Amino acid sequence: MTNTLYLPELREMLAEGDHQGLGEFCTALHPARTADYMEGLSAEESWQVLSHASPQERIEIFQYLTEEKQLEIFAAADEHEMARLLVDLPADDRVDIVQQLTPDRAEALLALVPLAERRDIQRLRAYAEGTAGAVMTSDFARVDEKLTVNEALESVRRQVAELETIYYLYVVDDDDHLRGLVTLRQLVVSRPDTLVSDLMERDIVSVDVDADQQEAAREMARYDILAIPVVDRAHHILGIITHDDVIDVVVEEATEDAHLLGGVDPLRDGYLETSFLTMSWKRGVWLLFLFTAGMFTVMTLSSYQGDMKTPELEWVMVFVPLVISSGGNSGSQSATLIITALSLGHVSLSDWWRVVRRELTMGLFLGGGLAFFGFIAALIIAHPPHLMHALILPVTLVMVVTAGTLLGSILPLVFRSLGLDPALMSTPFVAGIIDIVGILIYVNVAILVTHYF
Repeated sequence: MTNTLYLPELREMLAEGDHQGLGEFCTALHPARTADYMEGLSAEESWQVLSHASPQERIEIFQYLTEEKQLEIFAAADEHEMARLLVDLPADDRVDIVQQLTPDRAEALLALVPLAERRDIQRLRAYAEGTAGAVMTSDFARVDEKLTVNEALESVRRQVAELETIYYLYVVDDDDHLRGLVTLRQLVVSRPDTLVSDLMERDIVSVDVDADQQEAAREMARYDILAIPVVDRAHHILGIITHDDVIDVVVEEATEDAHLLGGVDPLRDGYLETSFLTMSWKRGVWLLFLFTAGMFTVMTLSSYQGDMKTPELEWVMVFVPLVISSGGNSGSQSATLIITALSLGHVSLSDWWRVVRRELTMGLFLGGGLAFFGFIAALIIAHPPHLMHALILPVTLVMVVTAGTLLGSILPLVFRSLGLDPALMSTPFVAGIIDIVGILIYVNVAILVTHYF
């Protein structure tokens, strides 16, 4: 929600050209609070306010503005001023900005950026979306392995103005191969003449530049580190991924998975920022797909319509919704658990047999529990013509729930093995498949039981 508390005062200061007041506004509060109070301003007004801040304060406030407002400022403000702002931004943030601008605007700004920064932006833009290379920053502290502690500290002082973090210092050789890691604390407490190569930790965690960004997030969480180096196949260090970038990755991936699990094509923008037509398309495509799957359920049920009209089986139709919902719910549970486990790295494709055994056992156990209540419900509600006919419902529940747990667990693994996002095997999709399977099982069990009893 837009905070309008300071909007009248800000607009009044802008109209009067109150440079002192605007400068004080930019420094009086935490940058995040300052950005909140600026949300109601237009892009032009926001940039006028930011122009009264120092370069460092301007960057800090700008980074707390919403992504939409940032892009509006870059699209509307003077090209030369935006080029300077682009250079001052962290390497990974400026790449994100350039990627989302129109091609003409992006090229116009890049033409005004110094050659070194322009090459860095173009290099980072080349990495595929969703990879470690796409979210890394090239602003990291590196020190030569041949330096002493005193020389390393001096090297860090020269680099510090352009670095995103200086707690971890990455040790490299003359060819920029990653050799190890030292912390700033180690340098501060060690003797000045100690060699960096004697202090550094050699067994360090890194991630390949082409690896999925989720792998980097999992490694950082597993080893509880603030940043992870990104390397190529020859083990040259190319950049680092910091904890704030990993938080963004986790939120992005969790949001995407939540959308897919709910049967919605992932949104690029926020819920309220997404246009009605875009929202209707992203929801409608999945609804049409699920509607088609539902038609197969109807067709399957209608093909048995003649068999179900016999007096012995008329009561069976009452429990159709119960049967298919039980199978769909169990399948959705399994799918959600396995998709989450795959995302967190708790389960891999090599664990498929363990997953199958576990879900088979779970399906039989849960199905057996529901079968007990199903048998009682059949006797009380439907009053089947033959006592043995009441077994149709419990036998079906055991089979359908077991089928649901197996399909719900196996399908995400199949999607992962095909290189697809397991979350595509959404909860509604799994439920749709189980509906068809449940009808087939239920009707055939009913026919067999009434045939023999």
